[in-house]
Amino acid sequence: MVSLDPAAVRHIGKLARLRLTDEEVEKFAPELTSILQYIDKLSEVNTDNVEPTSQVTGLNNVFREDILRGEETSPDALLQTSPLPIIDHQIASPPAHG
Repeated sequence: MVSLDPAAVRHIGKLARLRLTDEEVEKFAPELTSILQYIDKLSEVNTDNVEPTSQVTGLNNVFREDILRGEETSPDALLQTSPLPIIDHQIASPPAHG
């Protein structure tokens, strides 16, 4: 059976760009382990004669038609809407910490 140690939980947190405290790592280790064990259990179900389905409600997405309005916006005008600094004609975003 799968069991996550604190290092694995911290790695998952880093991949998700989360800063986890020691208390959170202790809390999430058994919760994430339980989820993985459930997924492992699902692999035991025989699905040989089950047709794939993406949804079961029969509902369809309804999309509106895109309408061009002829209003041109310049790249400079779009850049000026950013609250972040503009450097070399690009929006400068803060680095991800991990």
